[in-house]
This record gives sequence, structure tokens and C-alpha cells, in this order.
Amino acid sequence: MYALLFRLVLSRLDPEFAHHAAMLVIRILGLPPFSWIARVLTRPEEGRRVSALGLTFPSAFGIAAGFDKNAVGVRGLAALGFGHVEVGTITARPQPGNPRPRLFRLVPDRAIVNRMGFNNAGAEVAERRLWALRRRRPDTVIGVNIGKSRVVAVEEATADYVLSATRLAPLADYLAINVSSPNTPGLRGLQAVETLAPLLRAVRAAAGMTPLLVKIAPDLPDDEVAAIARLAVAEGLAGIIATNTTVSREGLATGPAIVAAAGEGGLSGAPLKARSLAVLRLVREAVPADFCVISVGGVETAEDVQERLDAGATLVQGYTAFLYRGPFWARQINRGLRRR
Repeated sequence: MYALLFRLVLSRLDPEFAHHAAMLVIRILGLPPFSWIARVLTRPEEGRRVSALGLTFPSAFGIAAGFDKNAVGVRGLAALGFGHVEVGTITARPQPGNPRPRLFRLVPDRAIVNRMGFNNAGAEVAERRLWALRRRRPDTVIGVNIGKSRVVAVEEATADYVLSATRLAPLADYLAINVSSPNTPGLRGLQAVETLAPLLRAVRAAAGMTPLLVKIAPDLPDDEVAAIARLAVAEGLAGIIATNTTVSREGLATGPAIVAAAGEGGLSGAPLKARSLAVLRLVREAVPADFCVISVGGVETAEDVQERLDAGATLVQGYTAFLYRGPFWARQINRGLRRR
């Protein structure tokens, strides 16, 4: 039913408009009595719980950062069966992001190209929303993904991240540092070990007791992936999120003219699957067995999630397939894992 709706209606809508419309429905689903009904239909079974980061996750599968940039849909996403919700990316200062259009579907590839540019209401607004969430539903596992404000020079990035961490870490179950989006100028340069080390050290101090993770790009060479993994362990981080979107356009089924029209930005979805899995294996080889590794990129089915878990992922996240699989995607994943 959803596949038909997507083909006939949703695929014809502007992608960003469709996202906002879907988010409105998700926000409604987070309110009683709709949330009660949704939870009955989607709740993961008790045996799928995962212990990580000092927390208990209802299931291994959660929604990645980028879907709920402003922490407005957490309750609805939890009601739809996601084991955790990572909000953001949130910046210290509010910013509108890049000019529209900035979100594009590559339907034959079940992929998305985005150059959103960290559009969000800023850390102060997010702080208020997270306080409200904690009062209403304290058992939802909420990760908070933070990034650099666009107006802040790369040389001043550490102070900018620390501002966000100071505000948001006390309200987060875990904090993720995003240094890997391709849509903020200069951001990926922060992944260089000599630059990343002092940034991680400063944000970890600001985060206090909140577990801190770093999110890395799939486009890094293998040796740099391993070097960052070792650095994360040395700096006392709790984990790594692998991976963000890719700037590669290799091997796409979508016509070259459509790909060219989409322009620059991060590619997510099915084409990222192989590289994301490879990066997961590289990270797992470089870190201790109890180090948390969250795998994201190209995950569509319960089989994909199980493959990541078998390859050493502690938790798994998805985003793009939500668009192509519909509102009961997390339910499908959870039930598929149960059958396996």
C-alpha cells in the first residue's frame, strides 16, 4: 500500500515539503491516544533489548541524525518502534541552512542527495525542547548530534562545539560530534587526527558524564578510519558512529542527467551500503570489544541490520529507507529481527 502511495503521490511532491508533512504526522503520533495505539503495533519485544553506553535500548535499531533536526518528533518516532532517536545536527547558533532546493530523491537507487547545511533552530531552542521531553517521556533514549555553526570559522570550531555540548549534554543520553557532513565548508577537515584530538578533548570535558561519540565520513581512506578509531579510544570517547553521507556518485542506477541536476551534497541510502559496512569492520578491528560502534548507511531491511550486528555493530541506525519503506519501517525491522 505504501509503495503505491509513494509512487503515485509522494514521489511527485517536493522532497523537503514531503518531509515536513511526514514530520507533522509523526508529531501527532507522539500524542496520546495515538502514541498508545502506535506502541501496541510497533513495540519491540523484550528480548531485543541492548545494553550499551550505560543505557538500555529497547532494540538495536534507531533513527539517525538528520531526520529530526530540531527535537520535535522524538515521541512519535519512539512510538513507531525506533529503539533510540538521535536528534540534530544541532548547532550553537540558529541557522537556516543552504538555499533551496537542497533535498533530492534518486528513486532508482533508493537514495537521497541532501545539502541541507545543518538547518536548525539552535542549541538554546533545542535545550528547551529536550527539557520538555525529559519531563514527558524520560524513558526514550535520545542521542544529540552537534555540529559547527556555519558563521564560525573552522579555527574557532572547538569553542562552538563546547557551547553546544555545555547546553545539551546534561539532557542527552549520549552526545555525538558531527565532523563529517559534506555540507558545511571546512567541516570534514576537522577529521584530521591532529585537529580532531584537541576538539574531542575539549568537548569531552564539557560533556561531563554524558557518553561522547564521534561521527565519521565514509570517504576517508582506510588508514585514516583506523587512526580516528584509535584516537577515539585514546581520548576516552564512548564510541564511534560510522558513517555519514558520501560525496561519491559511483555506481548509481539513476540517469546521469538527474544525478547532475541534484548537484553537490551528501548521498545516503542503498548505494552507501557496501562502504558503510566496510568502515564498520575497519573500526571494529581498531577498537576494544566493549567499545560502542553505531553503524549507519544503506540499511534497509532486518537482514541488513543483522549483517551489521554480525560485523560488530553495537547499534544500527537508518534514515533514508524510511522515505522508501514508509511509517512502519522500524516495525518491519524489529519483527524481522525477531524471526531471525
